[in-house]
Amino acid sequence: MTTYVLVHGAWGGAHGWRKVRPLLRAAGHEVFTPSLTGIGERAHLTGPHIGLSVHIDDVVNTILYEDLDQIVLLGFSYGGMVVTGALEHVADRVSELVYLDAFVPGNGDSINSLRATANEPRIVGQQWLVPPIPRQLDDPIETEWSNARRSQQPVRTFSEPVRLPQTLESYPFGRTYIKATDDPPINGVPGPFWAMADRFRSDPAWRYHEIGTNHMIPQNRPRELVELLLPLSR
Repeated sequence: MTTYVLVHGAWGGAHGWRKVRPLLRAAGHEVFTPSLTGIGERAHLTGPHIGLSVHIDDVVNTILYEDLDQIVLLGFSYGGMVVTGALEHVADRVSELVYLDAFVPGNGDSINSLRATANEPRIVGQQWLVPPIPRQLDDPIETEWSNARRSQQPVRTFSEPVRLPQTLESYPFGRTYIKATDDPPINGVPGPFWAMADRFRSDPAWRYHEIGTNHMIPQNRPRELVELLLPLSR
């Protein structure tokens, strides 16, 4: 049996894994899908103080309090920032690190810096919540269900930098990147995750896979995703 810890993305919640969890459990594995504070199921706990470090603590505490070991740790989208920051505390408990159409930061990176928005001026009294981006899923009913549950995201989660004590390739665990191939360009420019894909596609230190759907892989292609995750069990 392998333990999977799946970390959702911005504006999302643990409910985004509802199609993935039963498939992994049916294969005999344990699954944890922690909800990040201030969004999703924990939107009632939001506040301007919520930043990346709080979300890292959410995941780290799940792993430590449940005493999880030899885990497959997966970050989806913004969740890539969270799982990267968690390594400072739980890297010795990770057997495989998976980025699912996600940001892969280096030490000192933030969402803003990776998207080249770090120098945007902040205004006194500016709104501290970032409205969600609506997402189109393959199933119109699932689209309506999912978008109704997308919550605003505290801006500090995008501006706070991650701490990574050493390069990802220097850790003893395995590394996997999974890319969604059907996301259209934004204003004629490829989305930020294509730069990550280009970085790892031919890197022998990484496993690289693609799934033919848009960014919302866990809801659009849960079975294909699980087929890629099951061989990572140890």
